[in-house]
Amino acid sequence: MSMEVAVTTNLQATNRSFMLDVSFHSESKRVALFGPSGAGKSLTLQAIAGLLRPDAGRILVNDRILLDRSLDIDTPIQQRKVAYLFQDYALFPHLTVAQNIAFGLKRGWLNPSRKALHPQVQKWMMAFELDHVATNFPSEISGGQKQRVALARALVVEPDILLLDEPFAALDPALRGRMRAELNALQARLDLSMLIITHDPDDVAALSDHVLELRNGCIYSDSRA
Repeated sequence: MSMEVAVTTNLQATNRSFMLDVSFHSESKRVALFGPSGAGKSLTLQAIAGLLRPDAGRILVNDRILLDRSLDIDTPIQQRKVAYLFQDYALFPHLTVAQNIAFGLKRGWLNPSRKALHPQVQKWMMAFELDHVATNFPSEISGGQKQRVALARALVVEPDILLLDEPFAALDPALRGRMRAELNALQARLDLSMLIITHDPDDVAALSDHVLELRNGCIYSDSRA
């Protein structure tokens, strides 16, 4: 996996401003953006996913241009082949596990059918050992299962890269350790390309080969395993 990111944007709020000026290149399949809250990690992730449009810059993943403001290129979110795992997982409470996973395959906002399962949905439910809770709702499954549902929904579209926004922040320490090990094993088994943002050194140690530390909207240090 190759990734090139060079973005600049100035965000204004009522009584403060924040300048994001991030530039890095990586050939690693396991990259971590590390740093304290407010450093610009989530903003960088949002720019890669297409949820934030920087004032200037260029983003490439596997030599595909996702953004180039100088050339007026801004690839739509749906065409970026980038999956985003939100911190709170963002599962739809009124949809079953199978429907949540299938949601990424459909255009528009119509709920996936509860009866007919797409082969890709079945594949990922089996991969994450979720087939026995396929008809359950998010409120009826554990925290670890919720994360696996969110991961399956992200991967069902076969993205080039998986972006993870503080994926363990809401978990208790014991579950955090188990899910960290599970994600590490999954990444190795599927040879996934992923970029994780975290403020936890244990996440960095377990899940990255290339670490970029952010402070005050800029890359402070760049280290490779």
